[in-house]
This record gives sequence, C-alpha cells and structure tokens, in this order.
Amino acid sequence: MTRLAPLTYDTLTPDQKRVSDAIAKSRGTAPGGAVGGPFGVWLRSPDFADRAQSVGDFCRYHTLLPQYLVEFAIIITARYWKVQVEWRGHARLAIEAGLPESIVEDVRVGKKPTLRDAKEQAVYDLTSEYFDTHRVSDATYQAALKEFGEQGVVELVGIIGYYSMVAASLNVFDVSLPDGEPLPLQ
Repeated sequence: MTRLAPLTYDTLTPDQKRVSDAIAKSRGTAPGGAVGGPFGVWLRSPDFADRAQSVGDFCRYHTLLPQYLVEFAIIITARYWKVQVEWRGHARLAIEAGLPESIVEDVRVGKKPTLRDAKEQAVYDLTSEYFDTHRVSDATYQAALKEFGEQGVVELVGIIGYYSMVAASLNVFDVSLPDGEPLPLQ
C-alpha cells in the first residue's frame, strides 16, 4: 500500500516528464515508462527529483568504489532502515555485481558477515558503526581511509546518506512490495 497514487507518464506535467526522462536516461531505460520507487514520490517536486536523481546517478554509477561495494553499502543501509523495496532490488544487484550470496543473506538477517578482504570490511565497519552509534571511531575512519582515500570515504558516506534519503522517502510514503510478496526484512 502506498500513500501516493501511482504516477503514469501520460499524466505527468512537462517538468515531471523532463525529469522522468532524465531518470530513465541515467539508468539506461527508455523514456516514458513507469515511474516507481523513490522517483514516484520525488516527482511530486520536479526540481527536488531532478537534483536527487543526479546525486543518485553519481552514487550508483560514477563513484570510484567498485559496484559490489556500492551495493554492499546500499543493502546495509536498506537493512538498517528496513526498506523492503530497496532491499529487494539492491540485494539482487549486489549479487550480480559480485558480492557473495552468503554476505547478502547475513546482512538480511542481521548477522555479521564473513568478509573476503579489507575493502569489504571497511565498508561494513564504517556503515554499520555509523548506523549503530551515529558516529565513526578514529580506527574505523582510518581503516576506510587506508582502503579508499579521502575521495572514496566521502563517496561512501554520500552513498549512505543518499540511500538513507531514499529509505525515508519509501518508508514515509509507504512504498511497499506488491501485495502478497513476502517481506525479506523482519
């Protein structure tokens, strides 16, 4: 159940269509399709949607972090905020990007995963510690800095922040899975 009526491309204003087309282009899909997820919420404010989708495009496709680490940070964020829709889509993308299914499953059930290397550890520790304490210790920060440099840490924190904003939009407006689909996060 969602608190907002679904948008169709035919009912969008010209500004909404412009932004919807930009969203589609950034994700490699054809303009004029269904507008869902956070974009279906954000398009109620086309200027906000335009700016937010631009940040999202960077966070998903242009950061210096490898895609599997981007998706790892996203699923940790989705788990923290218990965003069913975000989890469903990004868990699949994390696996497709090369994150082992065992790590994805451990995150899903709230278990500390067995990680393969220092880069995965740095993403997990920084993201999890931030959500657990709302701060990051010097040791955790230094470990992430060693793995990713300043630019990489800034981008990782940006990913966490952006997907927290996505989570807020999806949770507040109750954008949920289709009726009858089991909830992956408990």
